[in-house]
Amino acid sequence: MSFPKGFLDELKGRIRVSDVVGRKVKLRRQGREFIGLSPFTNEKSPSFTVNDDKQFYHCFSSGEHGDVIKFLEKTENLSFIEAVERLAAEAGMDMPERDPHAAERDKEAATLIDVMEMAAGFFRQKLAEGAGAEARAYLERRGLRGKTIDDFGIGYAPGDDRADRTSLLKFLKSKNVSIEQMIEAGLVIGGPDIAEPYDRFRNRVMFPIADARGRVIAFGGRALSADAKAKYLNSPETPLFHKGRQLYNLHRARKPAHDEGTVIAVEGYMDVVGLAQGGIHHAVAPLGTALTEEQIALLWRLAPEPILCFDGDKAGLRAAYRAVERVLPMLKPGHSLRFALLPEGKDPDDLVREEGGEAMRDILAKARPLSDMLWEKEISTGAWDTPERRAKLEADLEAAVAAIGDPKVRSHYAEALRERVRKFFGGAPRQGGGFRQGGFRGGFQGAFGGQRAGRGNVRGRGGLGRGESYMPPVTPELRRSALASGASGEQGREGLLLLTLLNHPELLENYAEDISRIEIRTPALDRLRNEIIDIAALHAPLEREALKDHLLSRNLADIARRLEAGSAFRSDRFAWPDAAPDEAEAGFLHTLARHRRAIVLETELKAAERALAEEMTEENFARLQAIHAQLERAEPADGL
Repeated sequence: MSFPKGFLDELKGRIRVSDVVGRKVKLRRQGREFIGLSPFTNEKSPSFTVNDDKQFYHCFSSGEHGDVIKFLEKTENLSFIEAVERLAAEAGMDMPERDPHAAERDKEAATLIDVMEMAAGFFRQKLAEGAGAEARAYLERRGLRGKTIDDFGIGYAPGDDRADRTSLLKFLKSKNVSIEQMIEAGLVIGGPDIAEPYDRFRNRVMFPIADARGRVIAFGGRALSADAKAKYLNSPETPLFHKGRQLYNLHRARKPAHDEGTVIAVEGYMDVVGLAQGGIHHAVAPLGTALTEEQIALLWRLAPEPILCFDGDKAGLRAAYRAVERVLPMLKPGHSLRFALLPEGKDPDDLVREEGGEAMRDILAKARPLSDMLWEKEISTGAWDTPERRAKLEADLEAAVAAIGDPKVRSHYAEALRERVRKFFGGAPRQGGGFRQGGFRGGFQGAFGGQRAGRGNVRGRGGLGRGESYMPPVTPELRRSALASGASGEQGREGLLLLTLLNHPELLENYAEDISRIEIRTPALDRLRNEIIDIAALHAPLEREALKDHLLSRNLADIARRLEAGSAFRSDRFAWPDAAPDEAEAGFLHTLARHRRAIVLETELKAAERALAEEMTEENFARLQAIHAQLERAEPADGL
């Protein structure tokens, strides 16, 4: 939703940050600020400050910083719009009217929402009638109580392939719902090649799927017939429902997840329902697929380290390993996953029903970190009893760590895995590189094209013989040159990325998350990036002139103008307004990848310098030179 100019400023001007924060944090005045214990960390000495004049809070222990809207988002797991709505009600302000196109889209969605609510009511009614006897018996066998069934809105879809296939269709038709709407909502199957439309769900226990606001947008149906083609059947993709972007029970789990400090992702509807009946209400489930990037991002909105719960059998481990591969490129400081593995042959629903909620809580308390699962995934693929096999293990681990997008997280994983390999191989010193000081193969240098120096017989200048070596001194000029090339190139790449977004803001629809996660070290450009991301969250799609007007109101237009006026980017035609959309996208992605690689090299450069300071060897010096050479090839340019 987009807001009129000045609306958010007026809203924040009417609400004191300390009043809102004070409901969660015990504050005391200290000069012109308030201070208290952080709501984000378990600290004993207060490091959390609130400044009403500047309208922000800052947490020194966790680095969290923002305005009153962000505080509600962070502490109550609200979306941006939900936080604004709550504050507007408190401030006595009416929410602004939606733009005509958004209003029309909402009207259409609301119409389909009404249809879905009618269907949900129909399914609940049928569960209570004679036709729902078999479904009620199934739910009773699964140990579900009446209150649980009501809380989750579970129902029954009557009919079968041999008799009545249109029970829901007839009901909705009596409510003046058109066949076209039924098909669009995914409730009825029809089309030019189908003589008579018919109900999608028949003879199934029905689980309504809600959006973040609790509105029914889809269904999942569990077959009661043993010969059904699909045991579970979900709604198809519709204007309301995109299964890779939603989680079952998200709206109910939000507050309990905040209270518990974590969220649990299980495999199915019955797992979520069974856990809730056992007193564990902070569980969600994907919708018939492996976890997607969008679903992981949703989990991270609820908690920084969600727990993924899998069966302890081979299929469960395979699913856990797929989740490891999926999340590695997304890792960022403070955000990861943990893994809880159940006894073989048990799912969460079984465990809670047979042994109670405490048994499940015990397993959740023992959830393993992502680094453990990554290690287990790699060592489980074979025996490592020969040099060649050990080399393969190293190579596989290098490739896994290289997939991590954030340089800080990648560096710590490299260090942790280097230590694990050392212990796994018996703690003996490695000969010939591999796991040496300064990084796991030089901070996984090989994964990014670095050159490794050999050891042993080194013949340098002057024809040195066996056992001798030549190592040029690491001069201050060499070090300054390496750092300077990285710094100017870094600023140039950062400027080029932001210039492309200024002229092609439509890229933010697909790449806002990518640009928000990269490291930008130039303070002015970092401010510009953050403001662009913020305004993109409010206006979709974002237009070029609207973006520039917003930056002008935020006193950031000068930075944007300096980017546009600079000559450094004239040859990068994709960044300018006249570039075709596909050309702009390709150039943006290339620059983004180049920037990420250069940040990796900067991190490796520091590690190489530390390694050389600790051990003055030809290998360490060659490593430093190789990284320096790669930085020189990073196409530096100064955009400001």
